[in-house]
Amino acid sequence: MSDAAAVLHEPSPADDDPTDIGEVDDYIPLTDPDISGAEVEMLGRLLSSGALSDGRMVRAFEDAFAAYVGRDHAVAVSSGTMATLLMLKGYGIGEGDEVLCSPFGWHQVQHAVALSGATPVLVDIDYWQHTINPEKAAALVTEKTKAILAANVNGHPAHWDELRALADAKGLLLLEDSSEAIGSTYKGQMVGTFGDAAVFDFSEPGILLAGEGGMIVTDDRDLAHRLRYMRQRETEHRNTVVITRTLPWQAGMSDLNAALALVQLKRLPEILTRRNLVIAYYDAAMASFEGIKPPYRGPGAEVVNPMVYCVHLGTRFTASGRRSIIEDLDTHDIDASDFGQPLHTQQYYIEALGEDRAGRGACPVCTKTADRVLALPLHRKITRDQVAFIVETLKDASVNTGAGAAIYL
Repeated sequence: MSDAAAVLHEPSPADDDPTDIGEVDDYIPLTDPDISGAEVEMLGRLLSSGALSDGRMVRAFEDAFAAYVGRDHAVAVSSGTMATLLMLKGYGIGEGDEVLCSPFGWHQVQHAVALSGATPVLVDIDYWQHTINPEKAAALVTEKTKAILAANVNGHPAHWDELRALADAKGLLLLEDSSEAIGSTYKGQMVGTFGDAAVFDFSEPGILLAGEGGMIVTDDRDLAHRLRYMRQRETEHRNTVVITRTLPWQAGMSDLNAALALVQLKRLPEILTRRNLVIAYYDAAMASFEGIKPPYRGPGAEVVNPMVYCVHLGTRFTASGRRSIIEDLDTHDIDASDFGQPLHTQQYYIEALGEDRAGRGACPVCTKTADRVLALPLHRKITRDQVAFIVETLKDASVNTGAGAAIYL
């Protein structure tokens, strides 16, 4: 049995009970990697093996991840953004092409569209689940449109039935951004299986963490081969005709990152169980918060695995009010955050796309949502008492802004 297999098949330590979320310091970070003795042992064995870059761990992780998601091929790379960029280039998308994508998200792998040379066409989002709005996407299709890049935002699946129908009707590629989702399901189907290809990200504040790294999954054998040639020069391919026609991006995942991710994938059910316990604590505590509604789950979204626990501030709040709440929480050692600056309000896109396609008025629902989404800590070390403290402090902070407790999930 290989070192990787030996570690992965060992039982979890007795003190690694999924219901024991342990003690933490007074400071409550937004994210805290769920690392067990299995990850530490795996990395120790790899570091002492004398082989850090032979690719064995990467190939093992690719095989295991493809099997987990239910796709034929998986190609590991250095980040979610690089995964998206190589996916686009693998399909020949570049200068002169347009790609419909969302302006909203944490990892913002949509930057890869601009990096590819194509033009990102920013589509407004669904108010409730924060994923791309299919009707608004349909209105923006032109003869230059080559693909739809839709995301499962903070673990919530997109409107995949409507997006697939639109892509098929218009002859477009449907590409899936699962950089913020793993293990979520839509109508019985796991995220990562809806697009012609899909990308994942393994950096914080994600659920499956490898330090850094990304993955492209697809059922297209030819695409997978192209991606491997583009990813990096493999020793056995250096003198082949095919590889010498392709310039490598040198964007491979290291064996160290892959080893960490491989153990995390094996432990994923346990990791999700622990996180869901903390989510249940939040849901119970939020029930007594005036104006709070249960976390939204759209039709067909059977399993939603969020990266962070997000609340949606009421309409009386502004971005500055949300900032005041974050600062107030920080004084109580609670690490809270916004969900990132939307692409259409970033200076690069305003200058590149013009005021008709960018600026705060370009995607009004996204602007309104992004100004009022508040991300709260979510990881295994958070206790029931800490959740109660976070929610009570959030109540006080909302009152301190002068807007009362007008907060909605």
